[in-house]
Amino acid sequence: MVRRAEATLGVRLPHAYVEVMYQQNGGVLKDGCFPTSFRTFWTADHFQVDVIMGVGFPEGVDALSAYLIAEWGYPEVGVVLGVTPLAGPDTVMLDYSASGPDGEPAVAYVGEDRVPRRVANSFEEFMNRLVSCQAYDDDQDQ
Repeated sequence: MVRRAEATLGVRLPHAYVEVMYQQNGGVLKDGCFPTSFRTFWTADHFQVDVIMGVGFPEGVDALSAYLIAEWGYPEVGVVLGVTPLAGPDTVMLDYSASGPDGEPAVAYVGEDRVPRRVANSFEEFMNRLVSCQAYDDDQDQ
């Protein structure tokens, strides 16, 4: 499944992502908030990712990434990876713009301005920096 997904996407998926897919092929995150030093689409200091998309099924990165890039006008830097609570105005992507399709992609947050902002140098770093959303009181920030 992974090799077919890579062929469809035209990139090599990061080893850490593939390892997570072998454990659980996508799904809802327990700790889904990522702290930032910049304002995001909906708050001053973080963004939330509800789901990391898996591979090889109708809601997988291989089936949806190109569609989502076209539908929402995301930059063509790589692969749409995560689904945010608003599921469209913003997203999280594997960003291959510096590494090329066979390299280790960074992870970027893409907001309404469609500018990819690097938030982690790798998928592994991204996953390790996710925190519980209970740390944030988003009701006051919107």
